[in-house]
Amino acid sequence: MTNDVLLQILAAFLFCTGMLVVLLRRDTIMILMGIELLLNAANLSLVAFSKSAGMIEGQLQVFFVITIAAAESAVGLSILVNLYRNFGSIKTQSATTLKG
Repeated sequence: MTNDVLLQILAAFLFCTGMLVVLLRRDTIMILMGIELLLNAANLSLVAFSKSAGMIEGQLQVFFVITIAAAESAVGLSILVNLYRNFGSIKTQSATTLKG
């Protein structure tokens, strides 16, 4: 197998792991980590495809995905701080109402 195929297999494994974390875990920090795994799997797949095709567009898209991941982390952590202030816990089960 070539390196590109191995990278795609690794990306699929990372994506499946991230999806399972998002679907099965109840802790908010673990959910955010699962989302980061999903984004990293997409980055790895984009780089592998652009490398095999000999184009640079996939590598340029990775920079946009990294920027979105950084913004997602900042917004997610601010939501966690607000959850802890309002409910005293960062568990997703404690935030059952969306009061202002």
